[in-house]
Amino acid sequence: AATQNMGKKGSVIFSGFRALGLYSNHLSHVVRYHKKHREFYIVTAVGNCFHTYNVKKLGIVAVSNALPEDISCLAADRMLVYVAIGGKVSAFARNKEVVHMYTGHGADVHLLLPFGDHIISVDRDNAVIVWDVESEEEYLQITFDKVSFEVSAVMHPSTYLNKILFGSSQGGLQLWNVKSNKLLYTFTGWPSGVTVLQQTPAVDVVGVGLSSGQIIIHNIKFDESLMKFQQDWGPVTSLSFRTDGHPVMAAGSPIGHIGLWDLEEKKLVCQMRDAHNTAIAGLTFLHGEPLLITNGADNGIRVWIFDTAGGGGRLLRSRLGHSAPPTKILHHGLNGHHILSAGQDGTLQSFSTVHERFNRSLGHGSINKKKSKKKSLRYDKLKLPAITTFASESARQSDWDSIVACHRGYLMTTTWNYQKGSMGAHKLEPKRFNKNRALSVHATAVDITSCGNFVVIGLSSGHIDVYNMQSGMHRGQYGEDKAHSGAVRGVSVDGLNQLTVSAGADKLVNIWKFKSRKLILSIDLGTSPATTHLHRDSGMFAIALDDFTLNVLDMETKRIVRKFSGHRGQVNDMAFSPDGRWLITAAMDCTIRTWDLPSGCLVDCFLVEFAAVSLTMSPTGDFLASSHVDNLGIYLWSNNTLCSMVSLRPLPADYEPTGIMLPGTYEEGEGDADLNTEMIEYESPEQLDEQLVTLSLLADSRWKNLLHLDIIKKRNKPKEPPKVPKAAPFFMPTIPGLIPQFSLAWALTKVLFGTTLHFKWHVPQANTMNNPSSSSFPPDNDPVGLLKEMGPSGIDAELRGLAPDMGGDVSVLQGFLKMVASMLDSKRDFDLAQAYLALFLKLHIRLISQEPGLMEEASKVSEKLEETWTSMQTLFNQSLCLLSYTKSALL
Repeated sequence: AATQNMGKKGSVIFSGFRALGLYSNHLSHVVRYHKKHREFYIVTAVGNCFHTYNVKKLGIVAVSNALPEDISCLAADRMLVYVAIGGKVSAFARNKEVVHMYTGHGADVHLLLPFGDHIISVDRDNAVIVWDVESEEEYLQITFDKVSFEVSAVMHPSTYLNKILFGSSQGGLQLWNVKSNKLLYTFTGWPSGVTVLQQTPAVDVVGVGLSSGQIIIHNIKFDESLMKFQQDWGPVTSLSFRTDGHPVMAAGSPIGHIGLWDLEEKKLVCQMRDAHNTAIAGLTFLHGEPLLITNGADNGIRVWIFDTAGGGGRLLRSRLGHSAPPTKILHHGLNGHHILSAGQDGTLQSFSTVHERFNRSLGHGSINKKKSKKKSLRYDKLKLPAITTFASESARQSDWDSIVACHRGYLMTTTWNYQKGSMGAHKLEPKRFNKNRALSVHATAVDITSCGNFVVIGLSSGHIDVYNMQSGMHRGQYGEDKAHSGAVRGVSVDGLNQLTVSAGADKLVNIWKFKSRKLILSIDLGTSPATTHLHRDSGMFAIALDDFTLNVLDMETKRIVRKFSGHRGQVNDMAFSPDGRWLITAAMDCTIRTWDLPSGCLVDCFLVEFAAVSLTMSPTGDFLASSHVDNLGIYLWSNNTLCSMVSLRPLPADYEPTGIMLPGTYEEGEGDADLNTEMIEYESPEQLDEQLVTLSLLADSRWKNLLHLDIIKKRNKPKEPPKVPKAAPFFMPTIPGLIPQFSLAWALTKVLFGTTLHFKWHVPQANTMNNPSSSSFPPDNDPVGLLKEMGPSGIDAELRGLAPDMGGDVSVLQGFLKMVASMLDSKRDFDLAQAYLALFLKLHIRLISQEPGLMEEASKVSEKLEETWTSMQTLFNQSLCLLSYTKSALL
């Protein structure tokens, strides 16, 4: 879900992260079965990409790469997912990437049917093309006369080899053999157009849905209709049949109802009314299971289970977003994990930034919740209109309602309970208007105090009222008659419940005492304000004016401290960063701008395709969330300054922002492991820098026990000698160690040259031991490398073999000390140099004291060791001192 820049520039601070609340559109879903996982998956189209969900938990598994245009048709087989955009058909592998493209249609493709090794596509010009999936070549093309037979549905009847059944908008059917390109049979059909063709569990029998609402169960072998049903909800949008032993057929309608028909008794069993708010785009019974999957253009996926008496299905699990664009979004709580969203569909929903399973819907506003709950009646008149603005506070949400919402055109404001996930107990309305609806007064602004005890509501009449959140009682009003002579555009209470600040259409900002409700100060803005926003921690009150400029009022000094201009359209919403340093604004000019308050400069600006209508910044500062015109999702933008060094510079007045695509729906690191995303692995060099002491990275057991081998051997000494088997099999003897070697070579080396190291150090140029890894030693003759490959016992044997009485020589001992000195000089394998030197001194200390040459070489090693260790000890002491200070000091 990475951001795709439409220009070279973009946002410095924000980068697109992911979108929330997008699940489905008007296209029918596709169900796939994964044999290896033994699990069903649902594929749904969302704009220019498609999502894959598992049925078990409705968890998102994968999101495809974005296409240039919106998807117009969707189909899938066992291996690939096929999508049509315009006249092109693309095949996706691993639910992610395009692997095949099929181009050749002259019009938009609206039907797709996977057919073995082929894919059949139908366009709006009535051209049917059969493609070879792998070669991407056109196998066959059939053209129908649009007047007599306009293809509206297509299916493959089970067991009919190479046969395809086409349905037409004129009502007729045709059966074709696509291998021989022959029309086998023409069915007379029905007066209404065919909208759906669906295979029934019985061979030769097909379910046909018509635009008149009629459903026919037709035997295509004998061309006779077995049964007919009629639904009164308009054209049949989709059909599906149960395969778990119950002869039930489900039919979808354009108004969101689902009809369940018993095929044995030939009657309607049950009506699932309002399964979706819009047309049923697709419905599918899972094979052999009592589960029905439905999706619709209301941005919802629902799974229904049939386990109750009466034949109806109950909702088992769902993924629901807004069916109309969100108008206001706001973070709820202090952890930034939940975003409250009010949409034009009238619902209030909570979306989780962590995982979709934490999403919840608080429902639709209602005047009388008890009456609305009655299933026998549909109280459309009791539904409240969409929420225009709302406020939330989590301080006392476990004790009483924590959300207050204003509805479009309504004087009454409603409370909502986040804990219960429903409407609250109170409907707040002042008594001064005596419920006279002819006055057309409505609530325009709302704010809840930080303690969660009071709510302040501004009205279009200029009144500002205070209510108690627990009891819902009216506690007073601001001003003797009115707080403002015009509509209240914004109202806020500071963090300590000392001051209330309000802005009205009368061009005034009024500051009041919260408790006594007395006016302290009025500030004339000169222009009417459009919207306001208060940052409680810093006391900064941002005011967006109707002339597209911004003013920032300091509540402490009660003065306008900043003025910003640059927007070329109405400012829709504002948000402060948690530290109060940035003011982020969104306007109808499709820009999102970030203003730095201390410097008074514009530091970031970027352009989006659709204007943002609402903004909210996470309390932790990690994400900015936005909702946009004509978009159902909520889009998250990650704050780059938290994870990298970002240099913010003032932007010039004539700065032209560049566009950024809205982020996708997929979260990095979430989803299927089969997506084959390549990770660039960092390979660290053996030594980062010549000045750094570098360890060998060998296991501790390879060098830590070198000084204690005598104790270990004594402890591991067998109590009795091993018993020789009577008939031992023949094996080639090998050398004990980590790398197996045949002992013949070992024995030959021992006989000819004494020890391995003795041989290596007697090769030509062996006296130049200044760098054991230099060109004086070929790679296979490096003594340090040889010792690294040996185990503790092997190293002990080699070092013992360096002594003259074991076949060695004083020059060899001197060479070993030079090797240790070169290791200390290079600062590589520091731990091995210490261990090897310690064992060497333990074995040969007496001989070294007797030989002047060895003593001289040993003193040189001692000086280098002292020098290296002193510098290291200084660094250790500095670090320990700093750690000790940070742990004990009162910072």
